[in-house]
Amino acid sequence: MFESNGGQQMLSRLCVCVCACVCARSRSVYDGQEHGLFMEKLDARIRNHDRDIERMCNHHFQGFVDSITELLKVRGEAQKLKSQVTETNQRLQNDGKELITSMEELKKCRVQQRNIANTIDKLTHCLPVLEMYSRLQEQMSAKRYYPALCTLEQLEQTCLPRAGQYRFCSIMAENIPKLRTHIRDTAMSQLRDFLESIRKHSDKIGQTAVKQAQLQRSLDSSLSIQPRTLIGRRGRKEAMAAATESDGSPLSEQDSGILDVEDEDDDDDVSGAQELVDFSPVYRCLHIYTVLGLRDVFENYYRKQRRKQARLVLQPHSNMHETLEGYRRYFNQIVGFFVVEDHVLHTTRGLVNRAYVEELWELALSKIVAALRTHSSYCDDPNLVLDLKNLMVLFADTLQGYGFPVSQLFDMLLEMREQYGEILLKRWNITFRQVLDQDNYSPIPVSTEEEYRHYTSQFPMQDPELEKLPFPKKLPFSEFVPKVYCQLKEFIYACLKYSEDLHLSSTEVDDMIRKSTNLLLTRTLSNCLQYAIKKKNVGLAELVQVIINTTHLEQSCHFLEEFISNITNVPPDTVNATKLYGTSTFKDARHAAEAEIYTNLNTKIDQFLQLADYDWMASPPAGGTLSASDYLIDLIAFLNSTFSVFTNLPGTAIDHATLPGKVAQTACMSACKHISTSLMELLLNPEVRQISIGALHQLNADVKECESFARAGPVAGFQGDTLLLAFSDLRQLLDLFTQWDWSTYLVDYGKPTCKYLRVNPHISLALLEKMKETSRKNNVFAQFRKTDRDRQKLIDTIIKQLRNLITQQQA
Repeated sequence: MFESNGGQQMLSRLCVCVCACVCARSRSVYDGQEHGLFMEKLDARIRNHDRDIERMCNHHFQGFVDSITELLKVRGEAQKLKSQVTETNQRLQNDGKELITSMEELKKCRVQQRNIANTIDKLTHCLPVLEMYSRLQEQMSAKRYYPALCTLEQLEQTCLPRAGQYRFCSIMAENIPKLRTHIRDTAMSQLRDFLESIRKHSDKIGQTAVKQAQLQRSLDSSLSIQPRTLIGRRGRKEAMAAATESDGSPLSEQDSGILDVEDEDDDDDVSGAQELVDFSPVYRCLHIYTVLGLRDVFENYYRKQRRKQARLVLQPHSNMHETLEGYRRYFNQIVGFFVVEDHVLHTTRGLVNRAYVEELWELALSKIVAALRTHSSYCDDPNLVLDLKNLMVLFADTLQGYGFPVSQLFDMLLEMREQYGEILLKRWNITFRQVLDQDNYSPIPVSTEEEYRHYTSQFPMQDPELEKLPFPKKLPFSEFVPKVYCQLKEFIYACLKYSEDLHLSSTEVDDMIRKSTNLLLTRTLSNCLQYAIKKKNVGLAELVQVIINTTHLEQSCHFLEEFISNITNVPPDTVNATKLYGTSTFKDARHAAEAEIYTNLNTKIDQFLQLADYDWMASPPAGGTLSASDYLIDLIAFLNSTFSVFTNLPGTAIDHATLPGKVAQTACMSACKHISTSLMELLLNPEVRQISIGALHQLNADVKECESFARAGPVAGFQGDTLLLAFSDLRQLLDLFTQWDWSTYLVDYGKPTCKYLRVNPHISLALLEKMKETSRKNNVFAQFRKTDRDRQKLIDTIIKQLRNLITQQQA
């Protein structure tokens, strides 16, 4: 059989080859047109192959016959086997009918048993679902949302998958998202109520926290209040933290979540500002959103809302600067806000973090500083600024106790220190002016020892000679000296009040006080003294008293430095210690008063000189001695009276008001020079076009009266004829013209020993021109008199020589 199969395969392959060859050959035959030859070749090849096929079949024929014989034998055996199997099957069917019946009954029993077990199992899984759902309904009715949410999660994650696909399970599964949404919305509603409540009552929370800090700073109550306060705060935080970390449930399941502050208004024993707040809505909402997987959403919402509230809290009222209560409410709201945030920071795990709180505080600091800088600029009451400073210090100390950095607030306080100083300077400017306006500029009379001690206690005066004098006596200064000195001390005390509680060193406080006092002396008091000196109704006696007063105030500057050192406990000789500039201030005031004395004297002299009425065309005196002009006699009498008063001569109205010698000498010299200059200006006045020799003789008599005044020594201290030098220019000029000594003048001009050294040729020329004009107009018939013609020629010759002299001098 195998051989036949091999032959078939070979035959098939042969046929394929033949066909392929035939196809190829037939194609070539058709192409070459050799059809007849091809058919002959094909027939020959077919005959060859037929012979091969016949030979191969003859070779395998015996095997084929043998195979057919064996197959016929097997068919008989197969018929026998089939009969035996049929019989055996019939017997087995007959024998298994009863067994099959029993198996069917057992199958039914097993099915019933399995159904019962499945039913019991399903009931076992369904009953907890129903019980848990019933508990869920009770928790929702009782508004215990966090346990309800936990029950809901257990129901969804564990019970319902075990229960299977039932209608009531599907209904429950459909209600679960709705219940979660209801719980989430309710918790958020409670949180909104909580946020609104703490926004309304943040000032009460802050007030309590500030009161807490104030009590801790108080020495008499810190021992009893501070320990309990700290324990209360720490206990609250630890309790909250323990509750949070143990099972994630809040301390309270109450549904209020609002501040309970109405009953705490009169309670001074509050253990902590946080105790006023029920934080359970925050914790509850935090836990609920955490379970819902929305913690990030809740944190973002909470922080966003608190940022909005922070901006509202940090926005001051427009009229906050009008009263201290406005500032207090503003600070209390800010303190209350950050007390709540500090508590939330320490009692929750990540709802707010340190970076968030620091960011809010940085925002608050910038807003607070800007608001204070704006509103405090409207304030002009130093008491309000001082109260505001104390309030800011308490505000900063309170927040510093909660761990917030407050260095910027103290920097702001130092900025306000400059403003406070300016307000004090304005206030003391008014005070100083009132003191100076109310002063009588007269020495203070004292009749008893008590009065004397009263003034010496107000002003540090040390005058042993004055103490030896019997009562009644007079102090050298007027009332404004002790008053100004007391006001300086009051100003120093006011500066010291502001420097308290600013956490500054003694050296810094001392430096601030000294700088402020320097401003008071060099700017405010100096301006007030200048104002008092420049007033129109201030006379010479008042100016003298101002000089004496400033002299005593100048001497008291080192007492002021000692006073500052005593209250600041900083020695005055400390390195880099600021020195008081009072000495220069009082010196400047004294110099201004001295200058005003000189100005007033000159003004008085000008008033007398305005009464001068010279007859510039007067005839030469016929004989005898001319008397001085009336106005000049009155002027000399005024000067004698004035300098006698200034130098404390007997019978004067001002005792002990001795003008310093140099000032009196300078005033006298200035008066004499002013008289000499004014008389010279009268001669050279362009409006006086003609001057006669008689007018010069009258002016000469007046100058002699002035020289008599100078020789009399109205002020002690001048050496020799020093005072006469003030009239030397005028004296030499008048001698030259009255004596008509032109030959000497022209010959000796320019020599150190010249008799008329102080006579200016320009002035001489101008005066001769006026005399020439007089001779030309008044002596109409001078050309007919030889003496007049000679005098006129002499004047012309002198004028010509003076002009040549002036030309040579200019060259």
